[in-house]
Amino acid sequence: MFKRLYHWTLSLAESSRATWALATIAFAESSFFPIPPDVILVPMSLARPKRAYFYAGICTLASVAGGILGYAIGWLLWDSVGSWLINLYGYASRMDTVKAGYDQWGWLFILVKGLTPIPYKLVTIVSGLLAYNFPLFVALSLVTRGARFFILAGLLTKFGGPIKDLLERHFATFMIGVVVMIVGGFWLAGKMF
Repeated sequence: MFKRLYHWTLSLAESSRATWALATIAFAESSFFPIPPDVILVPMSLARPKRAYFYAGICTLASVAGGILGYAIGWLLWDSVGSWLINLYGYASRMDTVKAGYDQWGWLFILVKGLTPIPYKLVTIVSGLLAYNFPLFVALSLVTRGARFFILAGLLTKFGGPIKDLLERHFATFMIGVVVMIVGGFWLAGKMF
């Protein structure tokens, strides 16, 4: 089953719609969607290693654009959509702690959280809710999201052959790792928020 899923993912990564799918997932993940774009970025970069940095650029720009939507949700739609999303992910009870952290370390908070598996949508929505300096928010988002995706693209470019071989043999383990990363990110965010 996992072998078929792996080959389907690679064929999707090589299709003409792959770049749009990558951009859509990166955009959505920064504002409301729980699955990170790495799930598509990795197979796309392995399928076409010479385009890994291009894909990282797409991920970065789409993620920052989605972050702007997340900021708008927090700033303009907190009472309806924003609070619902924060409640959905189970972080409503920790909002006072987050506000205190932003008052003292807002810029560092954005930089660190953007690199970790902690769901970036929480950072974007809270940044909007607290009316964090918008141009600084966008600049920090470009730095942190760009670093995350370009580091991954660099690793995949340098070690792509061995990684592809490992994925072909252990794709089930990779998928379990992705699920653990997503769940772990939400758990870690719960501890830190």
